[in-house]
Amino acid sequence: MADTHRAAIRLLVVEDDEPLADGLCRNLALEGFEVARVGTGEAALAELGRERRSFELLILDIMLPGIDGFEVCRRLREQRDPIPILFLTARGSDADRILGLQLGADDYLTKPFLVEELVLRVRGILRRVAWSQTPAPLGPVVQIGGHEVDLTTMRASTAAGPAPLTEREVMLVRFFAENEGRVLTRGELLERVWGYTFDTSTRTLDTFVHRLRKHFEDDPRCPRHFHTVRGVGYRFTSVPEE
Repeated sequence: MADTHRAAIRLLVVEDDEPLADGLCRNLALEGFEVARVGTGEAALAELGRERRSFELLILDIMLPGIDGFEVCRRLREQRDPIPILFLTARGSDADRILGLQLGADDYLTKPFLVEELVLRVRGILRRVAWSQTPAPLGPVVQIGGHEVDLTTMRASTAAGPAPLTEREVMLVRFFAENEGRVLTRGELLERVWGYTFDTSTRTLDTFVHRLRKHFEDDPRCPRHFHTVRGVGYRFTSVPEE
């Protein structure tokens, strides 16, 4: 049965495999989404250029004729376009997954996949976006020792000097700050910041925490802000802990 309260949410699917794309669009429509489809990266950029405000999420294959999905993602993020991007691809290596996330994608799902999992991830991303657009209760600036993160401009003073952060890094900092001192499970972090809680994604979380340590810890090997709680998750303190 269609989820009628989501009927207005419009997705753009970029997939050159027509049978797969047709089935994907049909299943998403049954879930209450409005779906448009194109088959190339160039067509995706053109469609977004014409109707950007009508799309709320991009489902993007990587291996496309012409420019690939990575390049589409790179160009959108260079334009500071915040549209959520879900890579849906047969390229399942860790290197490809990490590259996709580094380029600014919100999620990465490999083929073959369960439609139910895809729908959960789409809805999870949309929930995360809705949370990220609400004002931070602690204010727009988070202090991390002698450094700070501006949640609005997505820029930070880091151990290496001023630097831009990715949207995901900013959202992770925000959630840590809103729950300072509390042990956060991996499931909580994945649900709030990524929008889902699949065990296979814990390495993605660990990668992002490692990046925050490189930005804000004097010695990332001996963190004093982003603490590992073995077997559970992480705990954040804005004031350095020995």
